[in-house]
Amino acid sequence: MGLFSRRERASKTVGGGVEPKLSTSQSKSSLASAASSSIKSPIASSNRIMNRTSGGTASTNGPATPLTPFSPGLAPKIDMPRAPDPQLDPVGYLRSLGAVRDRSKIVADKALRNDLHHFDVDMRKFGDVVSFVSNIIKRDYDAPFTSIPPHGRHQHFAVGGRDRIAHLLSTFPDEIDNTERCRRLIDLFLVSVLLDAGAGTKWSYKSAENGRVYKRSEGIAVASLEMFKAGLFSSDKTNKNQVDKMGLQSLTVEQLAQGLQSKPGNEMAGLEGRAQLLIRLGKTLEEKTEYFGSDGRPGSMLDYILSHPSTQASSVIIVPLPVLWNVLMDGLASVWPASRTAINGVSLGDAWPCSSMPQPAQSPSSPTFSPFPNTTGQSNGVAPWESILPFHKLTQWLTYSLMQPMQSIMKIHFAGQELLTGLPEYRNGGLFIDLGVLTLKQEDQDRGLDNYNKFCDRTGVKGVEVAPMFEPGDDVIVEWRGVTVGFLDRLCLEVNRVLKPELAGNELSLAQVLEAGSWKGGREIAEVSRPNTKEPPILIDSDGTVF
Repeated sequence: MGLFSRRERASKTVGGGVEPKLSTSQSKSSLASAASSSIKSPIASSNRIMNRTSGGTASTNGPATPLTPFSPGLAPKIDMPRAPDPQLDPVGYLRSLGAVRDRSKIVADKALRNDLHHFDVDMRKFGDVVSFVSNIIKRDYDAPFTSIPPHGRHQHFAVGGRDRIAHLLSTFPDEIDNTERCRRLIDLFLVSVLLDAGAGTKWSYKSAENGRVYKRSEGIAVASLEMFKAGLFSSDKTNKNQVDKMGLQSLTVEQLAQGLQSKPGNEMAGLEGRAQLLIRLGKTLEEKTEYFGSDGRPGSMLDYILSHPSTQASSVIIVPLPVLWNVLMDGLASVWPASRTAINGVSLGDAWPCSSMPQPAQSPSSPTFSPFPNTTGQSNGVAPWESILPFHKLTQWLTYSLMQPMQSIMKIHFAGQELLTGLPEYRNGGLFIDLGVLTLKQEDQDRGLDNYNKFCDRTGVKGVEVAPMFEPGDDVIVEWRGVTVGFLDRLCLEVNRVLKPELAGNELSLAQVLEAGSWKGGREIAEVSRPNTKEPPILIDSDGTVF
């Protein structure tokens, strides 16, 4: 029985949700071409039940609010501000949202020509990815698929089909208005996203509320919610349900370890890096009062956004997406480690030199070195900034996620959502490797396996399913992420083409394809390819602040 074959019920319950038992004997080609399935993910199954029985609202587990966040359709078209001119302001350009798609297209175009430095590309296998993702969407959602929520953190809080966010909202006193309710969810979502780097294979979380065990992103979501409700991130003794500057600055590694239940035998990967990230966030909230107010709360960005000159309020509130983007990029700039790529002393965040990009005469020798003391000069016709490939993955993940409470509670329409790209992380990227579109070249495979062996020696980890490993700034990882962004755009187009007869004139957004297909598909094919660890095909030696 294949991954997409019909069953009455999945065979194994883990962490309060249902997980299908996958056969390792299935070939990857048969997985990609299988026709249909009724194996349901917990969230998708709940969406179907609610859409059929209660008009899209939860009717059993807590108060009736949508499990699928409010998605207000297409906002009216308004002019978007242009990205800075890279020749005049390379820092501003590389930190802009538009630069992510522009620059990744260069690498993706090379991939189409099979001209990458670290991967062989077989575009004949791309159709297998399209079929695989399309079939997952059809497996978990009913046509015309309008119930698919956009990708965001909200869904992780609903693991096991329980709408924990609705339950949280129900605990707030009646005198708490919608603006403050939204502020509180922004507080929660931002901290939860920043904690959501890869958890590692050893870690799991036992919920204090229902005693069930959760892993990976869903586990971090439940853990962050329970820490939030316990007041770990608040300095206000009268209101535990907030995140503020002093609450974060007083946080210790030990407190976070206790909150995440990280201990010997159940270690959270990169715990100290996560703790330092939140402490730096507290300092940033204190410094950036223009965005986060005198109280230093992430949720106070809502007040800034609503009062922004470009925000339009008539029958609906319309906010240009770059307003939110600039709050996150500028407001959180000092949160990221200073050792990453910089130009003229200004850190670029999640942006890295890449050998597949145009190279100046003297290319940077180290992926984390700040190689450009003077960006005004050029050599061989290529400006130094052109070798940099920006992603801003966590900022994009924040943008996708923070829009959700603002849409659902404040009914804000964000114009320009099409500027957001697919997220260049290991689930989306792993999909293209596990289904054969990308194959790591032998020299890099050998180097990555050597890195993994050294990692195991250093950490005492016993390799169960060995995979090549690289640091986040390694050229292999940067190239892989660039291809992923470009291929996700192509995947979205092809999935819409395949599903067109069932879409009833609609079109799936990239955010919906990410949510219902590529991210979930990357996870599921990893479970088939590496059933013991469920790890991606390439491992990243992360410090807990990337991905």
